[in-house]
Amino acid sequence: MEAEAAQHATALLLRDGVVILGVAMVFVTVFRRLGLGAVLGYLLAGALIGSQGLGLVDGSPATMLRITELGIVLLLFLVGLELHPNRLWRLKHDIFGLGLLQVTVTGLVLTGLVYAVTGFSWQAALVIGLPLALSSTAQVLPALRSDGSVNTPAGERAFSVLLFQDLSIVPLITIVAALSRAPPDPSAPPGWQMAIYTVGAIAGLVLAGRFLINPLFRIVGRVSERELFVVAGLFTVLASAAVMESLHLSTALGAFIAGVMLADSPYRHELEVDIEPFRSILLGLFFVAVGMLLDLGAIAERPLFVIGMAAALIALKASVLFGLAKAFGMETRRAIKLGLLLSQGGEFGFVLFAAAQDALLIEPEAASLFAAIVTVSMASTPFLMKFNDWFDRRAQLRGGDGMDGPEASGESCAIIVGYGRFGQTVAQMLMAKGIALTLIDSKPSQIELSGNFGAKVYYGDGTRLDLLRAAGAETAKQILFCIDGDDLGPRKLEPILEAFPHAQVFVRAFDRRHMIRLSDLDLQCSIREVFESSVLMGREALLGFKFTNEEVDQVESEFRRRDGARLESQSATGDLHQREHLLFRPDRSLADDEPAKEEAD
Repeated sequence: MEAEAAQHATALLLRDGVVILGVAMVFVTVFRRLGLGAVLGYLLAGALIGSQGLGLVDGSPATMLRITELGIVLLLFLVGLELHPNRLWRLKHDIFGLGLLQVTVTGLVLTGLVYAVTGFSWQAALVIGLPLALSSTAQVLPALRSDGSVNTPAGERAFSVLLFQDLSIVPLITIVAALSRAPPDPSAPPGWQMAIYTVGAIAGLVLAGRFLINPLFRIVGRVSERELFVVAGLFTVLASAAVMESLHLSTALGAFIAGVMLADSPYRHELEVDIEPFRSILLGLFFVAVGMLLDLGAIAERPLFVIGMAAALIALKASVLFGLAKAFGMETRRAIKLGLLLSQGGEFGFVLFAAAQDALLIEPEAASLFAAIVTVSMASTPFLMKFNDWFDRRAQLRGGDGMDGPEASGESCAIIVGYGRFGQTVAQMLMAKGIALTLIDSKPSQIELSGNFGAKVYYGDGTRLDLLRAAGAETAKQILFCIDGDDLGPRKLEPILEAFPHAQVFVRAFDRRHMIRLSDLDLQCSIREVFESSVLMGREALLGFKFTNEEVDQVESEFRRRDGARLESQSATGDLHQREHLLFRPDRSLADDEPAKEEAD
């Protein structure tokens, strides 16, 4: 009998797994193609297969939600790996300043809104309004990590707010417990004890990271077994989360601290690679579970209220955070983006609504209703981000929203257009000899980031003639285009060469085809962006095989001769296959190919 029950449970689990993953795969593929992101696809997939949709899954969505919350735990661990303790300390004012004000002010404003529109008691309005102030870590952090903006000043502020929101779970649960009308749970610790637990747990995890986790990974690293490294990484995450769970604290916070303790470890990058697949699938299933829990009946019964409250939630949160961000010195466009990014409700709202229901502060119907409002607000996030991208493009076309243009620059000897990784290296070389520069970039985020390191970069499209004149191109000795990509071709460069014939023009070329397009122009120099670094790595690889410096020099010299001969013929004909016989091949080395060498010479 037990064997049959176990077999039946296994069959149901496999069937549910196939349905969940299959439907999620279809929805995510479609929504990715539509440019709406994966999260909305996961949410709608969950709503479709849940008990209030087609009822295709028999398993409990609440249980699935608890399990897949590990995706948030793994996400915070990966974020912690990217934050060295010194960097985290640098963010303390944003965490405990901006973060504290966001939770407090937004929570009170939303409490007032709930009280005004529902007629609930002030206690019920408070335990609903405060959780609504929290944002979705599971949505926002992957978005920040995917485009690299988590390391920009705006991204760091968004992360700081999210981190404080995670820390605020303890005091919010304490508020719910203090207002509770239910008989006290003897197993639940009082609020003051949870505060002590929080401080003690953080201190304990910091010590464990220094004296246990780092030595553990040194031992595992010596074994050099990939599987053991994956096990050690998951053990670290789950152990830190389990410690926090046993103390009724945030599991995600525990994993984050463990990640920070490993941020300066030499194994950090390997850990990221090993943990990322688990994070991705669990986080996706988490959103499927949220969709399955969506109370479609509550939405159908009061659709205008749910949609109106979700819109009010987004508008109020975005407005409050915009005002706070401006007060903390953020420029207008970045403040708008921050407000929109954190305007949705968060997954911890479900936990706090359930706690308020258990405390007899709100009815189950109210908990379901406001959980639906949070879910609808989360589903709107991709559309808000699309609006923000459109707003960003409009602002750039209008001229940088208050950023200085190059007309504000002083007289300089050289103009560098494009201040990314390539342009920064070029600028450092020129600054080393005291050459006066005007730096131009069209990305506000890059200008903002460079400003934190003391570089004054002016906003604008440095390929426009009027902007180059404003930057002083008529007197500059050099104009250096360090722009990524291959968009800068003859059509844009010919007017510049005609307008400023005295200036030496340098161009960063994207690849061989780009070099060929530029070959007929009267440029001082065009450089393939990865050519020299590739040659350098090739040299180091040959030296690693114990070839002498003389042999390596010979290989480099011969390769440069052959490559130059090929490029000259390709530029003349436009055919990439010209002089293809000059390429080295597995059966044609330098020693075997003396005739080709003579021809290249």
